Amino acid sequence: MDTRRNEQSDGAPRTSIRATGGSLAPGGVVGDGRYRLLAQLGVDERANAHFWRARDGQLRRDVALTLIVGDQADLDATREARRTLERAAHTSQFGHPHVARVLDVLTLGSGIAAGEGLLGIVVAEWSKGTDLIDIVDEGPVAPVVACRMIDSLVDAVERAHRSGLVLGLDHPQRIRRGPDGQLRLAFPGPLPETTLRDDIKALGAVLYLLLTARWPLRGGPAAIAPAPHAPHGGVVPPRSLEPTVPAELSSLAVRTLSDGGEGGIRTSAAFLRVLQQVAAEEERKAATATGAGAEESDEESDSGYWTTKKPVRDPAQRKKVALWATALVVAAVAILAWIGLSLISFFSENDATGPNVNVAESSEQNTKQQTSKAPPPATPEPVRPSAVQVYNPEGTGDFPSRASASIDGDPSTPWQTDQYKQQLPALKTGVGLVASFDQPIDLSRVLVVNGTPGTRLEIRTAEIGNPFLDNTRLVAGPIDLEQGPTQIDVDNARPTSHVIVWVTRLGGQPGQFQSSIGDLEFYQRPS
Repeated sequence: MDTRRNEQSDGAPRTSIRATGGSLAPGGVVGDGRYRLLAQLGVDERANAHFWRARDGQLRRDVALTLIVGDQADLDATREARRTLERAAHTSQFGHPHVARVLDVLTLGSGIAAGEGLLGIVVAEWSKGTDLIDIVDEGPVAPVVACRMIDSLVDAVERAHRSGLVLGLDHPQRIRRGPDGQLRLAFPGPLPETTLRDDIKALGAVLYLLLTARWPLRGGPAAIAPAPHAPHGGVVPPRSLEPTVPAELSSLAVRTLSDGGEGGIRTSAAFLRVLQQVAAEEERKAATATGAGAEESDEESDSGYWTTKKPVRDPAQRKKVALWATALVVAAVAILAWIGLSLISFFSENDATGPNVNVAESSEQNTKQQTSKAPPPATPEPVRPSAVQVYNPEGTGDFPSRASASIDGDPSTPWQTDQYKQQLPALKTGVGLVASFDQPIDLSRVLVVNGTPGTRLEIRTAEIGNPFLDNTRLVAGPIDLEQGPTQIDVDNARPTSHVIVWVTRLGGQPGQFQSSIGDLEFYQRPS
């Protein structure tokens, strides 16, 4: 470290600390004096890359710095650093909510002064949250939680690979968990030799780490224990280390890390499909276990003489009671009407002095009166989903970060699909949204507001939030959206907690097929 005297704008001297000769410490400044180092968060020793949280003195904001440390006279190290910086610059063109945006790339003579001991700097937006190492410091993460933490990162890899980009997330200290509970690539900058396949293996490694608190790839930080290797090669399955890990999830991690053999996971789409299936199955088991526990609790309470437990409200039972009550009321009205008509007929035939009453006319008038007094048909009741997410059983969904815009009540903030050069089902059978409700609803209508005209939709229901398409039930459609709101009536639905709006044909022009949905409104039959 050396101390240099600089001049303030008013001419008074000031003291600043500049990192030199590869010596980095909190309070030092790098990037030709622009970035003040705040805290070091890790080191990737494979490339001598140091991860720091820093303060941008010009824009007055925190940033994430990847500092490539090395001797500026070392031509080989300089060449490797240049390749890393070039790949980071390409990443700056990629936007995803779970990948920190690259703001700048500094090189020797362009943002990095001689004597700083640096070969390059990747400047990215700061990612709030928790280090991945801190998450597993106290032990493995619950399997279902691990699935939900990683799925957005898988989506980021899928989208980057579509664009021909490598993200380089094969080091745990590059990743942080955000306030939303999802993992995020916080320090972009893939190494020169990193490939698309390495990104896929890194997904398996991150999953392995969450499930076992061990890192299965080379070059991991000293703070994390390495994964043990099996006698026949490869790593020991997570289930062997943590018996609570589902067999399918343990197999997913091993198959993704494996470089050979059949049944390996080679794409992020395949990884995500298996991940979501396992997560849905585990959530179903957890819900079943919770329900069984509640029933057992009810049986125990029934064995006593007194209980203060509130009666359980059973929607199905209430519906049956309502149907029986309605039937009794209709029968009573019919009997009263019959008695009334009989009395009218009796008095009109036996009262010779009275006016001549036409029984048929009287009956018709009574019928008209009853008809006029009948209540109008009950209108469907609006019901708001508790959650909505993109649904694509064949891989990664389109714009998952904007799924919530479809139920925010503002048609001007739509959810939209990716843009496709070929019409569905050339690349995939469809894409859509799945809305989930806290309680089962008797769906009667779906209103699509400001949807792209020409888009073809189906309304489907499912028992779980992310099923295979074959396990869903078609309840309405297909129907083509028109300009303005489109009402889709549902006649044969069963009570359900998951409603899928499934797009089977996109709007737009040839070569630019794309659809959007401004807002979705769901209605259930009155109870």
